Amino acid sequence: MKGKKLFRFAAIKEFDNVFEFPENFKDKWSTEVFKNNNPIVLELACGKGEYSVNLAKAFPDKNFIGIDIKGNRMFVGAKMALTEGVGNVAFLRIKIEQILDFFANNSISEIWITFPDPFLRESKAKNRLTHHKFLAIYQQLLKENGIVQLKTDSDELYAFTQEVTEFQKCEIVQDIENIYVNGTPDFPLNIQTFYEGMHLLDNRTIHYISFRLPKEKIVVPPKKDLSEKTNV
Repeated sequence: MKGKKLFRFAAIKEFDNVFEFPENFKDKWSTEVFKNNNPIVLELACGKGEYSVNLAKAFPDKNFIGIDIKGNRMFVGAKMALTEGVGNVAFLRIKIEQILDFFANNSISEIWITFPDPFLRESKAKNRLTHHKFLAIYQQLLKENGIVQLKTDSDELYAFTQEVTEFQKCEIVQDIENIYVNGTPDFPLNIQTFYEGMHLLDNRTIHYISFRLPKEKIVVPPKKDLSEKTNV
């Protein structure tokens, strides 16, 4: 297993669609990577990158960037995109907390968050990708009317996200407690990641919520308010 990881880490260094901690890159995605001005969509905690690649195939008029710190997983999607000639998808290896260092303000059209770590321990709640502090980051990145979309098997993260979006007065676009309740959902919710397939075999419920952030600046409330209103 260790040898496989080392191979993948070495391989992605040679992939022209993978960028690892690139310097001075905020304004270069459209001009130097995709070479067009199409909307940019991010997938955070992209894992193996299946969602990014499949979205890119379906929407050639958009550019997709899968972001994760785990390069050995990212290898799968990056290799798939190269093999299949999917040119409107790239991968960025960074920590999500660093994202403002790599994208200009108001440059992103959509954000997908697919099966992230739910950080179930209350002491780790601030690491959840729909925590107030992350919504404040996304607000800087997203263009006007940009959408955040979460897909998760975690009941706790789903409920937490509902509470946070209510607290911040976000506009809910769609909220589906169980996307498979009536069979296979419509595209793009029918795209399955490796982990989603495992969750379904385990009979877990898959939740989905999408929302727009408020126009008012998001301020992370004091910890006391968080514990009272979002149970963190």
